[in-house]
Amino acid sequence: MADEALILLVEDDARLRDRLARYLAQEGFRVTAAENAADARAKLTFLSPDLIVLDVMMPPGETGLQLTESLREQGNDLPILLLTARGGPEDRIAGFEAGADDYLGKPFEPRELLLRIRAMLRRVAAPPPEPVLEPQIGPVVIGTAQFDIERGELRAASGVIRLTGGELALLTALARRPNEVLSREDIAAALQMDEAGERAIDVQMTRLRRKIEADPREPRFLHTVRGRGYVLKPGV
Repeated sequence: MADEALILLVEDDARLRDRLARYLAQEGFRVTAAENAADARAKLTFLSPDLIVLDVMMPPGETGLQLTESLREQGNDLPILLLTARGGPEDRIAGFEAGADDYLGKPFEPRELLLRIRAMLRRVAAPPPEPVLEPQIGPVVIGTAQFDIERGELRAASGVIRLTGGELALLTALARRPNEVLSREDIAAALQMDEAGERAIDVQMTRLRRKIEADPREPRFLHTVRGRGYVLKPGV
């Protein structure tokens, strides 16, 4: 991970936007600021940021949740960290359901934002192997698709299936120990989401199933083991 990564900071509060932009720049990042979703969309037409820090509430236009959902629907898998003054469990779940990779409630210390950004960039660059997750040799066959753990690439007959950072980390964790049940604690550690509740992990799984399973409601490969966690059962 290089601190020279480009951050797109989208925040409608001018004072907070300027303060965060200066802080991140001092920490070695390149920062481009946008004041709302429309401004962010315009900048994304010519910028390729490494990560987006996105405020949720930006009245009166498009919200951060709507922008996140739209980007995911377009196949954009850039890491997205949402900022919001509404930090309740249901608000956080809504953020993950929209496709965000992390969620930070206001007020927060800039140092915490910095740590989360660096953790997200590390995860995207090269998901670190956890002690409990020994590397699997060779690609993992998942139906008609193949997952290359080392390259972090899920490929089907139609081409590469785009995964968000959270989805990639979840699939990597499961694929390193196929046919073994991983607890939610193991998965949370692999996703570097120490504060994420079980529901947030469930949301990541739901999103991953939509990309892998023919019928996400009746999964063939990504199974829930009640009271224990999740297991990947690869094969055709």
